[in-house]
Amino acid sequence: MEQQYYITSFCSIKNNKISKNGELLYSDDNSDSIKDFAKGIYKFLELKYPKFHKMDELCKLSFLASEVLLSDQLEVSEDTALVLANRASSLDTDRKHQDTIKDRENYFPSPAVFVYTLPNIMMGEISIRHQLKSENAFFVKKAFDAKFLTTYSRVLLDTNKASNVICGWVDLDNDKYDVFLAFISRNGEKLLSKEQLNNFYKS
Repeated sequence: MEQQYYITSFCSIKNNKISKNGELLYSDDNSDSIKDFAKGIYKFLELKYPKFHKMDELCKLSFLASEVLLSDQLEVSEDTALVLANRASSLDTDRKHQDTIKDRENYFPSPAVFVYTLPNIMMGEISIRHQLKSENAFFVKKAFDAKFLTTYSRVLLDTNKASNVICGWVDLDNDKYDVFLAFISRNGEKLLSKEQLNNFYKS
C-alpha cells in the first residue's frame, strides 16, 4: 500500500500579491519594480534579516515565500529537503552579470552579482536561514510540473532521505515572476497528489 503524504501548507507570489493556503496576505499594485514589491513584503512580514537586501530578486522571492510558508511551523526539522524548479534558471541575474563584464576596457565583474548566477543559491539562502541540512535539488523545466515534484518528494520521504519536503516553482525572467512553494509532510488534511498540487498552484 502506498504511503500517504500531505500538503500541509502552500504559498504563492504572483501578480503583485502574496497568499498562503489560498488566502491573500499582502498586495501592492503601486510598486514599480520587483525590488520594491519584495521590499514591501519584507516590511509587511516585519523581518529582520540584513542579508536579504544583498540577495538578487530570484533569491528574495524564494526567501519571502519560504518565510510565509514556514511561519506557522514551531520548528523546522533540519532534515527538511528542498526541491525547486523554474524555466529560466538564473537568467535574470546572468544578464546583469554580463552587463558588468561586456566592457572589456573597464572589466569590473561584480562578485556580489556573480554569486547569484547559479539558481540553487536560493536554496542555500533558505537552508542557512532555517538551518536545513538535508537533500536539495534544483531542476530546469519548461513549466510547472506537479507530477515530477510529487514523485520526487515521495521518493525522498519513502527512502527516509527527508522528514519533510519543501517543493515548488520559483521563476523570474524580465520582471515576470511566478512563485509557488508547498510544504509536504507525513501529517495533515490535504493528501499529496499531482492533481492537488497542481490545483493549489493554479489557485
